[in-house]
Amino acid sequence: MPLTARQVDTAKPREKTYKLADGGGLYLQINPNGSKYWRMKYRFAGKEKKLSFGIYPNVALADARKRRDNAKKILANDQDPGEVKKAEQLAKKQLTTNTFEAIATEWYNAKVSGWSQNYADYVNRGFRNNVFPYIGSSPVNKIKPLELLTVLQCIDKRGAPELASKVRQRCSEVFRYAIVTGRAEYNPAADLACALQGYEKHHYPFLDASELPEFLQKLSSYSGSLITLLATRLLMLTGLRTIELRMAEWCEIDFDNRLWEIPRNRMKMRRTHLVPLSGQSLVALQQLKQFTGSYKFIFAGRNDVNKPMSEASVNMVLKRIGYDKRATGHGFRHTMSTILHEQGFNSAWIETQLAHVDKNSIRGTYNHALYLDGRREMMQWYADYIDQLSSSSTGDN
Repeated sequence: MPLTARQVDTAKPREKTYKLADGGGLYLQINPNGSKYWRMKYRFAGKEKKLSFGIYPNVALADARKRRDNAKKILANDQDPGEVKKAEQLAKKQLTTNTFEAIATEWYNAKVSGWSQNYADYVNRGFRNNVFPYIGSSPVNKIKPLELLTVLQCIDKRGAPELASKVRQRCSEVFRYAIVTGRAEYNPAADLACALQGYEKHHYPFLDASELPEFLQKLSSYSGSLITLLATRLLMLTGLRTIELRMAEWCEIDFDNRLWEIPRNRMKMRRTHLVPLSGQSLVALQQLKQFTGSYKFIFAGRNDVNKPMSEASVNMVLKRIGYDKRATGHGFRHTMSTILHEQGFNSAWIETQLAHVDKNSIRGTYNHALYLDGRREMMQWYADYIDQLSSSSTGDN
């Protein structure tokens, strides 16, 4: 006979597990600890199997019967209700574990060890501020091109077309990762480059050789902080990125061997960078040592010496001497590269000096040592060249 709600509710535990049958294969299993489980016994492909419907009282008698009836319908269609249930559970799990945010986070964690902290933070902010709030909870294999395009257009309309392009590229990498790991079959970001307004990638404002004499004259007349002035000069003489320079610590400088060793965690490509120092660079560092030599950072902050100077410090120098939007700290790298290439220096020396990644990582490791002597000669020539231009600007020549 079918069970009643009262029988189910008042069933007491016994010394051993026992069952109360309801019919159609459905029964209530009562365990010695008092827990009650709904089960269904059925046969499929000649084998006896069991199906779990949940725990009483979370699943009431009426609900258990509905689940039994549904299982019987599946059996009538020559399907195994146990396997159908597993497939449904897997689909539900994929809805939560295969979201764009989950896959992007997995991709990020796989890549981040090869990035500088600065670049890692940039990628992380790009996703969290611009992508996750909109499509982060969507299954990665269900996102349509129009959905992603809408996200990118929102960034573009804020007046940040370059960021929109960068975000699209990172999203494309996430979708490719999802494809190779079996979570997606299509990359909707790949076809969106032409759909964005786009932007013409531009270099940071930089000076060409003909503009340097006047610039150097105005720089020499700068009457502000000597520390930021020397930082500006060292950017010109070394070709470093602004973040690589401003966070420099005194322990990185080897005065005896005229070498600056920047640790991998501060480099964009997470690779230790050796910078040969010209005589002029050494003089600038020795001047700085008189001011900040007792601190950790070479370019110690004005308000807090335990922190490096502001990232805007060098550009503020340039602004005050009249070069706002005409030159930037990062633009010095382009100026150096252009001049050295025009002078016929080995391109590999120049690229190594600028810490551009070598696509052949093995050759890149080899070059790290091979080019040091050549780069010493090149950087001394460049420092002398800058001095000559500075002298000509003041009429010394």
